[in-house]
Amino acid sequence: MRNAPKNSHRILVATLDVSYGQSLTRYLETEGYVLERCHEATAVLRLVSRRTFDVIVLDLEISDVGDVDLLTFIRRRLPDARVILLFDISKIDRAIQGIRRGAFFYLPRSSSPSDVALVITKAVRAIDTEAAVRRYEDDFLEHLIGGAPAMRRVVDQVVKVAPTTSTVLLVGESGTGKELLAHTIHRLSPRREMPFIAINCAALPEGLLESEMFGHVKGAFTGADSDKRGLFEEADGGTIFLDEIGDMALITQAKLLRVLQNGEIRRVGSSVPQRVDVRVIAATNKDLEKAVSENKFREDLYFRLNVVQIRIPPLRERMEALPHLVRYFISRFNTQYGKNVRDVDERARAMLQSYTYPGNIRELESIIAHAVIMCDGEVIRVEDLPETMRARVAMRPALPNYAYDNVPSISQMEEQLIRTAMERLDGNQTEVARKLGISRSTLWRKMREYGIEPFNKSN
Repeated sequence: MRNAPKNSHRILVATLDVSYGQSLTRYLETEGYVLERCHEATAVLRLVSRRTFDVIVLDLEISDVGDVDLLTFIRRRLPDARVILLFDISKIDRAIQGIRRGAFFYLPRSSSPSDVALVITKAVRAIDTEAAVRRYEDDFLEHLIGGAPAMRRVVDQVVKVAPTTSTVLLVGESGTGKELLAHTIHRLSPRREMPFIAINCAALPEGLLESEMFGHVKGAFTGADSDKRGLFEEADGGTIFLDEIGDMALITQAKLLRVLQNGEIRRVGSSVPQRVDVRVIAATNKDLEKAVSENKFREDLYFRLNVVQIRIPPLRERMEALPHLVRYFISRFNTQYGKNVRDVDERARAMLQSYTYPGNIRELESIIAHAVIMCDGEVIRVEDLPETMRARVAMRPALPNYAYDNVPSISQMEEQLIRTAMERLDGNQTEVARKLGISRSTLWRKMREYGIEPFNKSN
């Protein structure tokens, strides 16, 4: 307990036994926590209504006073608080029920103050870890948007669907950030305190995927030496993210459909259904409508999953986000690798801007990690970028030869890109703006800046 955070987390100790509460409070005070103590249900109600606590140590015997379900009240009033239950050893069923209602941990009422303090430390660390992850995700999401209108629309859809119980289908190429958005939907939903579990349907063979999802009973197949809970059971009350759903076998699709229709699962080898309350978010980089027409994906399952479809555009369609993402990844890898990279020189910036990123954001992340590691100074050069990327760019005849110094400026490349898009799309400015991932007003401004005349046709 020597590394417990000092004076940064508020703890409420609510015990029926006054002397025990006093000794526990004294012990925790030596560890530097900010504490409140009470010994009646009405006092708990009053304190929780007026103040915010990070951790609440709750003696379940208090809730017998006035027949008040304090745990339910606390969870509704302070959903982010961690509740540690103290229970009478003869009433362990109440403690188990409390865990099902969202309590963090339970301990016998006879536990020593040091044991309780140890669990409080774990709760505080969980809070700090979640806060750090939340800051990371919020920061990354902002850079993922990067000012691109297409991504603003995606985020608007996420914000609208998150509070509902609807299934969501995320569609987009690999590496576009589908799992991040799925986790964001979960975090913005009423289920945020419950589990979020991700499954890659393409990474497991058919039989193993079914067992992982739904569990199995002992003897169901060779090697099934005991009963096993599936991930749907583990996620009960929370969210399941099914990545690469288009690779799921038809027989497993049928069992997933049962879950969506009836909220029931059956473990492999069992005929007994089990109720689960799980929100399903699925993702795919395949054309599921085409898969349905080819009888490779069940039409009824597609309709169940496709209640709300969110398309995540590839990075090449939202290049406005590139500078934001590059800065973000440089900052992140500076910290990770102990570097002090501050910028990208003009030639390297031009190459980054001209690359098509078939692996999307995941590939960009890898490219910047490589560049930061290879960079000897404060500015990334072309030579610091991965050789495979430089080779791909060099193979494209439409791009300049980066082996020479007469590299065109970013503005020159931008002008050429707009002119080429206008020519290929017959001057349709709306379509040009969409393809380039910019607003039409930005396109008009750029056209005026570069002296690009509109085609003599309606747009």
